[in-house]
Amino acid sequence: MTRHPDPDAGVGPDLDAAVGVLPSQWLRTAHDRRIIVGPELDETQIQPASVDLRLGDWAYRLRCSFLPGNESVAERLPAFEMDRIDLRDGAVLERNRPYLIPLCESLALPPDLSGRANPKSSTGRLDIFCRLITDRGHVFDQVAAGYHGPLFLEVVSRSFTVRVQRGLALNQLRLVRRPAAGSPAAVAVSDDEVRDFHRANPLLWVAGVGGDPDYVPSPADLPVQDGLFVSLALAEGEAPVGWRARKNSRLLDLTMVGGHDPDDFWEPVYAERGGGVVLEPEEFYLLLSRERVRVPPELAAEMTAYDPTNGELRAHYAGFFDPGFGHGPAVPSGSQAALEIRAHDVAFMVADGQRVCRLSFERMARTPDVLYGATDSHYQFQTGALSKHFHS
Repeated sequence: MTRHPDPDAGVGPDLDAAVGVLPSQWLRTAHDRRIIVGPELDETQIQPASVDLRLGDWAYRLRCSFLPGNESVAERLPAFEMDRIDLRDGAVLERNRPYLIPLCESLALPPDLSGRANPKSSTGRLDIFCRLITDRGHVFDQVAAGYHGPLFLEVVSRSFTVRVQRGLALNQLRLVRRPAAGSPAAVAVSDDEVRDFHRANPLLWVAGVGGDPDYVPSPADLPVQDGLFVSLALAEGEAPVGWRARKNSRLLDLTMVGGHDPDDFWEPVYAERGGGVVLEPEEFYLLLSRERVRVPPELAAEMTAYDPTNGELRAHYAGFFDPGFGHGPAVPSGSQAALEIRAHDVAFMVADGQRVCRLSFERMARTPDVLYGATDSHYQFQTGALSKHFHS
């Protein structure tokens, strides 16, 4: 593994003081200190700003989703459990059925360290809805500062029947230290600071003027409002602009990378005359961003929830971009972002260049010792939106 040379990348007392998202080298230290508790971490679990969480031995088939509230998950589970499934040799999860899976890792966070989870990019691209749950948790995907206890993953595969196995990672966890009360430090990057970062090291790239295929930095006056806007690439042409999930497809084995034929699971989507696509209600689409994104080493990024006042659809399930995404000499003008889209209630037209989500940025506590693209990163050079499970 190639690691990013950084004189501040070492661990030590800074782990107990730095504000921001913990980088890869400090996530290893967090495991060594038993802040992240569990079996020995595989190096492939450590991402630049997150750690992959592994499925445990069992999955519980549920009659409905739930949050534990003021109780532990173990206390609430009997009211919702329908069956227990052994994952040690692999098992099938039915489409549109919620499952609760205890994870291999648990946490023993200090009082000033909290966590936030997202589905992995591959998980979101498969329309698998994953949400982290903690004991006495009132919200999904959030881990309260100082939390000591087990971690659970709610899994709902919306489009495909899937096979999973113990040790498979479907989601990832970031650990964040917020500034002390009254401190001028901040983790979130403001809109004005986003523009400053962009002027110094462009974050967003757009196609050249006059049909030039080369990409150039977006003008300094970026489209920002509580985050950087990202739009859809839906120009008319002979090539498909994305994919729509097929209904009643074959079994999708999540342990097989590159082992599935896309035609068994997806149908291509073409833009209409003049550009744009009509999204059918409750169908799942994989599309690409019109812009290219670049996340510098000192920042992490997340796609924020779509504003429903701009149309009844959900954009981007996974939504986390590690430091180094679209960054470096191998990708001088950034990388396109895959966007997972589902319309609700009625058919909805999305146009080429229509804004569908925002990209918000957070500061890293230190530059990671490994950047996205230096690891086994499947989507650094993506020209399509399908997950790593499908062959070309």
